[in-house]
Amino acid sequence: MTDSNTYLAVDLGGTKLLVGEVNKRGEVLKHKKYTTGYINQSTAFAIIKKAVNDYINDGWATGAASVAMGVGLIGRVDNTGGEWLQIDPKRTEVISLAKELTKTFGMPCYIDNDVKSATRAEKLWGCGAISNNYIYINAGTGIAAGFVINGALVRGSHFNAGEVGHTNVGVSIGIKCGCGRMDCVELIASGMGFDRSARLMQQQYTTRLHIPDDSQRVDVRDVYRLYSEGDALCIQLVENAAKAIASLIMNLVRVSDPDTVVLGGGIVSSGFLLPKIQSYLNPSTMRFVTNGVVLTKLNPDFIGLTGAGAVAMNM
Repeated sequence: MTDSNTYLAVDLGGTKLLVGEVNKRGEVLKHKKYTTGYINQSTAFAIIKKAVNDYINDGWATGAASVAMGVGLIGRVDNTGGEWLQIDPKRTEVISLAKELTKTFGMPCYIDNDVKSATRAEKLWGCGAISNNYIYINAGTGIAAGFVINGALVRGSHFNAGEVGHTNVGVSIGIKCGCGRMDCVELIASGMGFDRSARLMQQQYTTRLHIPDDSQRVDVRDVYRLYSEGDALCIQLVENAAKAIASLIMNLVRVSDPDTVVLGGGIVSSGFLLPKIQSYLNPSTMRFVTNGVVLTKLNPDFIGLTGAGAVAMNM
């Protein structure tokens, strides 16, 4: 394959789908966005096929078709077998997605979990240039992580390694998680967590934060802005999130002994939360993380798309 080859990348998130083309340098040459909403796997499969058809009909970025397709998906994915196993326990249906997309579009297709895909992108174009032992933590709508240990991506016996959002980090506010536990870090420091926490705590603190009806989430950008203006609720939300993510990082560092921790996702990508997280990190615990806790250098808006491209390339 030549350097001019491109890879068709598909990034399925919780509410949207991105389709684009990625080259060997990890550059997104063209992309289109599609709305999905709350979906099951069968519906998602149909949406992916329709969106990819639309994208191809719109024309290839270089005039030549991509040589392979990579898809990043939420939930459990058997990367080797090409099967999408589950979105969550309530949405479980085994789909031979790679095989079906290969047959439909006449090009090799490979699939992986979205955060594992982003971790692959880090390996090719990000911190992989300086590290073979790193953790990529994505704090967005939810929280999950990818682990690279001695150059290998950790998957687990049921392709479920990295679901660190369901970890208790010592910040107790009284939110029960769908996993059955209380105060999982995802319910404190993700986009979903800021929303759930704000609704629970709004009567305890004075605030000017707009808390919409249940059809919409609290805007984390508003929380950060009001924190800077001294809003009592927003100060508490931000401090809880910073403590929670710092505790999560320290727990994971003790387990996997990385030299680098990379943060990505909409909650941290602006850089607002990073110094607050760093202030809660214990120097003794972090002493071997020689490259520090840093924001991803990859474009946070497209790391899922470049990750999907990396899946196509690595296979």
